[in-house]
Amino acid sequence: MNPSHHIFTMILAGGKGERLYPLTDQRAKPAVPFGGKYRIIDFTLSNCLNSGLRKVAVLIQYKSHSLDRHIRSGWSILSGEMGEYIAAIPPQQRISEDWYRGTADAVYQNLFLLEGEQPELLLILAGDHIYKMNYMEMFRWLIAKSADAVVGAIDIPIQDASRFGVMAVDEDFRIVNFEEKPANPAHIPNDPAHAFASMGIYLFRTKVIREHLQSDSGEETAHDFGKNIIPQMIKNRRVYAFKFQDANRKAIQYWRDIGTLDAYWEANMDLVAVDPLFNLYDPNWPIRTYQGQFPPAKFVFAQDYQGGRMGVALDSVVCGGCIVSGGRVQNSVLSPNVRVQDHADVRESIVMENVVIGEHSRIRRAIIDKDVVIPPRTEIGYNREADAHRFTVTDSGLVVISKGMKLHASLDSSG
Repeated sequence: MNPSHHIFTMILAGGKGERLYPLTDQRAKPAVPFGGKYRIIDFTLSNCLNSGLRKVAVLIQYKSHSLDRHIRSGWSILSGEMGEYIAAIPPQQRISEDWYRGTADAVYQNLFLLEGEQPELLLILAGDHIYKMNYMEMFRWLIAKSADAVVGAIDIPIQDASRFGVMAVDEDFRIVNFEEKPANPAHIPNDPAHAFASMGIYLFRTKVIREHLQSDSGEETAHDFGKNIIPQMIKNRRVYAFKFQDANRKAIQYWRDIGTLDAYWEANMDLVAVDPLFNLYDPNWPIRTYQGQFPPAKFVFAQDYQGGRMGVALDSVVCGGCIVSGGRVQNSVLSPNVRVQDHADVRESIVMENVVIGEHSRIRRAIIDKDVVIPPRTEIGYNREADAHRFTVTDSGLVVISKGMKLHASLDSSG
C-alpha cells in the first residue's frame, strides 16, 4: 500500500500578506517571486511532489489571478487519468455567501472536495513558508502514535516564542496545551531554553477533523486552526507534535515565514552567499517552478572600469534572459529578463522580471518589482529622504519599488 494515496492535501494560499505590501499590492503572498525564478508557493508544492503527494488542492482567494496562472502554467504536470492533480480552487460559496472567515473555515468550505476521494487523512499546509520537508515522516509519526492529529513543530528560542502559536507537550510529545502568541510560552520538556512553535502544518484523520470543522462552523469563533480547532481537539483527541525534520540538510534548520519586507530581502540575500543556509542546488530535493522560455544570461563588454565599462555579476543569482551590458551587479538577485545597462551599479538588491536599469544608475538595498524601467542616472538607496518621497522605505532603509511603477527621468535623475 502506498500511504500517500490515502492523503488529500489542501494548501492555504489566500493570504493577503499585508506586511509585504507593496509586493502584495497586485498578488497574493504565495505568488510573490522569490530567489529569482521561483514563487513562494513553489517550495510547499515541491515538498508535496517530493513527498509523493499527488492530490493537492490550492485554496486561493485574495488577488488570486497571478497565483492561479502560475499553478496552471507550471504545475499542471500530474496525470488526470490517474486521479492525480495540483489544482487551484477559488472560493465556491457552496455553504454560505461569505468569503473565508479563517484558516479552518477555508478548509470547511472545501470539504466537498473529499466526497469523491474519501481519503483517510487530510494534510493542511500553508502556502507562504519556505522550507524543505518530507510530509510522509508526519504520516509515519501519526501511525506510530495512533494519533488523531499531528501538528508540525519547530523548536525555537523561548524568547522568540511569543510571536508564534506555542505547543506545550508531555514527554511523549502529546500536546497538552496550545496557545497563540502567549506572554509566557511553555518550554520543551527538559529544555527550558526552547519552545515548540507551530509551523502551520496539520495532518488529521479525515473523520475527526470533519466533525470538529462542522462543530466550529456554527460557533462564534475566529474559525482558525491555531486559535480554535487544535485547542478544542486536544481536550478529547490524541493530538501530537511532530518535530520538524529538515530535508535541507544543513547544520541549521531552515523554516521561514517571510512576513516582512526586510525578512524577505534577507532571505533572498542569503541565497547569494557562498554557502547559503537554504540550498537550491540539491538534486535530491528539486525545487520546481514554471520555466519561462528565456535565452541564457549574458554578460557583455569586458573592458575594465579604467578603460570604460564592464558587464559583470559577482556573488549574485542571475536568471535566464538577463543581459548585464557594461554594468556591475554584486550581491544581488536578478529574475528573468533583466537588463543592466552601461555603467549601472546594482548592489544588495532584488530585481524582478522585465526590469531595466538605465545607464549610470546606482541601486543599493532595493527591491524592484516587475516591469519597472529605471531611467538613466537614477540613484536609489543612497538618499533616504529622497527615496521616501517616491517609494516605500522600511525602517531599516530598504527601498521597495512597486510593480510597473512609472519613473520619470526629469524627476529621478541625479544629474
